[in-house]
Amino acid sequence: MKITALHTYMVPPRWLFLKIETDEGIAGWGEPVVEGRAATVAAMVEELSDYLIGKDPFMIEDHWNVMYRAGFYRGGAIHMSAIAGIDQALWDIKGKAFGMPVWQLLGGRCRDRIRVYSWIGGDRPADTARAAQDVVARGFTAVKMNGTEEMQFIDSHEKVDAAIARVAAIRDAVGPYIGIGVDFHGRVHKPMAKVLARELQPFDLMFIEEPVLSENFDALPEITAHCSAPIALGERLFSRWDFKKILEQGCVDIIQPDPSHSGGITETRKIAAMAEAYDVAVALHCPLGPIALAANLQLDALCYNAFIQEQSLGIHYNKSNDLLDYVNDPSVFSYVDGTVAIPDGPGLGIEINEDYVREKAAEGHRWRNPVWRHADGSVAEW
Repeated sequence: MKITALHTYMVPPRWLFLKIETDEGIAGWGEPVVEGRAATVAAMVEELSDYLIGKDPFMIEDHWNVMYRAGFYRGGAIHMSAIAGIDQALWDIKGKAFGMPVWQLLGGRCRDRIRVYSWIGGDRPADTARAAQDVVARGFTAVKMNGTEEMQFIDSHEKVDAAIARVAAIRDAVGPYIGIGVDFHGRVHKPMAKVLARELQPFDLMFIEEPVLSENFDALPEITAHCSAPIALGERLFSRWDFKKILEQGCVDIIQPDPSHSGGITETRKIAAMAEAYDVAVALHCPLGPIALAANLQLDALCYNAFIQEQSLGIHYNKSNDLLDYVNDPSVFSYVDGTVAIPDGPGLGIEINEDYVREKAAEGHRWRNPVWRHADGSVAEW
């Protein structure tokens, strides 16, 4: 079997799909995308295709190493996301060729379902208590929200009080045992992160996510001194080498690699295994489309330390199209009692509606994240 073509499809709301074709008629799908930089990742995929066309698609580990190591310059969001989508599609091909899900090829699953959480609120969190009640009524046992809007290095306690009030309202609305994740989204700098972490202590959070930007991870010991909530981080890290220093520091309790950014199934499994050696949990990042979620679930089946899965059904970004629109059988993502089943079909376990993909790719998208500014006119972290 040989790879004959790679095709990318930019589809709304903000996704990039990849189809890899072979000379035996078996095709695989991946989701290589950086949100807001989809066209750039598509160009990277096209550049990598020069090497891949004509190669055996089963040689996944070797292809990964060539794509990563043979270009001299390596790593970062664009490169690793392009590799990620290609890697997902190659595993999809191999699974389909052997009639097995990816998790079966990689040793068999250690679970048949995984807990999921639902996003509530939006970029600027509002009415989160009612939204939390709604998703709990639909069976979810965990929610995640953006904790705050713009926040300066040193900011008003009015903003702190507003963030605390939202979390308090959610806890009152859903009771003591629903998991609540509060995402600082890298919007908060060390001085205010310490304050927020301390003030959130009474609400028994499931985790605090990205309390500071990943590049400021050296601030984590000071922040964790102010709270006992588990600290989650990692959606903006892209390889095992990026995670190495985070794990060695010992202040992160949950890592959140994104298998559409962190080198695909091949690399993310290695990252998760590293984390297990440090007794650190995994909650894979996935505010993306159905191919990305399917790849995540293959990893959730394999990684013992995976405990919960992000998914984008109903997320505030999905206004034109949602998670289930591009699959032939939406029931493959079967949400029951706050969990989702691990797909057991061949490859990634889903069937893509290619006709619909082509139709929506003709529409395309040019999604960009908003540019926020502080009251003084300086650019704020989004």
